[in-house]
Amino acid sequence: MKIAVFFDMNETLLNLSLLKKQFDKHFDDPYILKYWFTKLLHSSTIMGIMSEYRNFGELATVALENLFFENNKTLSSEVKAKILGEFRKLPAYDDVQPALRILRNHDIRVIAVSNSSLEMIKEQLTNAGIIDLFDSYYSADNVDNYKPFKDIYLSAAKQEGLHIKNIVMVATHDWDLFGAKKAGLTTAYIKRKQEIYHPYYLQPDFNASNLPDLMHQIIKAKHL
Repeated sequence: MKIAVFFDMNETLLNLSLLKKQFDKHFDDPYILKYWFTKLLHSSTIMGIMSEYRNFGELATVALENLFFENNKTLSSEVKAKILGEFRKLPAYDDVQPALRILRNHDIRVIAVSNSSLEMIKEQLTNAGIIDLFDSYYSADNVDNYKPFKDIYLSAAKQEGLHIKNIVMVATHDWDLFGAKKAGLTTAYIKRKQEIYHPYYLQPDFNASNLPDLMHQIIKAKHL
């Protein structure tokens, strides 16, 4: 029986600290990075609802341009390239490598599933020093639709030859896990931020504040 754990990447595995430093150079607002990321996710959700698709990087660029415009700031091509370039260099959280090794030691497949392009995923995993711990990775580009719409979860499962019941989706975003849960996957929440898991979303099967503990919960589960 093939078993796998799907991982979201940004904020779940990769720390946005480098990106925050770039935003802090231009904005005196501790929530500006979160606002930009929220705008980005909002646009991808609207595009998905309307059955339209553009590369996630393109949407990220538009969200950044809009952010500067809203705040009456000039966004030069150099600043734009610097901020978006940091997105490719995000470090992994300290608990990521130990957690991934736990899975590999138990012969559980490790797979990244992201809204980013395949090129971006490969570059991020490489720069974070964890690409060798992944068996494969899948992009929203494969299905022309973003998470949390079910297409990418189901497509990745099909390409891996996996039964839905044998997949656990790990993320720090409740909306991502809501989508995975609606697609039939088991879900696991890693608490990276001080915020409430949305009470009206389907709740995760597992949750923890560090990744190794979450992996041990998954491994001990009866269905695995």
